[in-house]
Amino acid sequence: MRCKLLTATIALSACVTTLAQGPTYQLGRTPSQEEIKARDTAVSPEGKELPPGSGTAVEGAKVYVQKCVGCHGPNATGNTLHLGLVPLGNAKPVKLPFSLVPYATTVWDFINRAMPQTRPGSLTPDEVYAVTAYVLYRNEVIKETDVLDAKSLPKVRMPNRDNFLPAQPEWDPSAKRPFGYYP
Repeated sequence: MRCKLLTATIALSACVTTLAQGPTYQLGRTPSQEEIKARDTAVSPEGKELPPGSGTAVEGAKVYVQKCVGCHGPNATGNTLHLGLVPLGNAKPVKLPFSLVPYATTVWDFINRAMPQTRPGSLTPDEVYAVTAYVLYRNEVIKETDVLDAKSLPKVRMPNRDNFLPAQPEWDPSAKRPFGYYP
């Protein structure tokens, strides 16, 4: 009896393991080429990939009230939200001169991809330009009336831009390596 029970247990375990290693769990689907292209939206520092559109901090303040205030608070000072007992995050903005943002296009790219947290990627290009302008204005990087678009955004000079390490230098085995660059 024990032998039959052990054999049945081993057979059942093998079946479960085989199912778990199958090619699919029948969840989701393979995205189309159009869907992949729509999500492949990385923006370089030069901004060559930026879409048409524009926005100012004044327009961004309106979008902020409609779509951002729930997480970032009414004065952009942060707000901890809870859904049941699960915190959704403390979305305090960081003063850009002390942050790790060397290019304004990085701010645009992050807002475009990740905001709002409840519907990432749902903002229109005009809304993203406007909210980017609002964030940069609030951090005293641009003026309230400056218009950001695909041509002007890459020209915005971030305050901390020159305080980043350059790209890793060419390998010279005899050279002393700068802090943080290890082979």
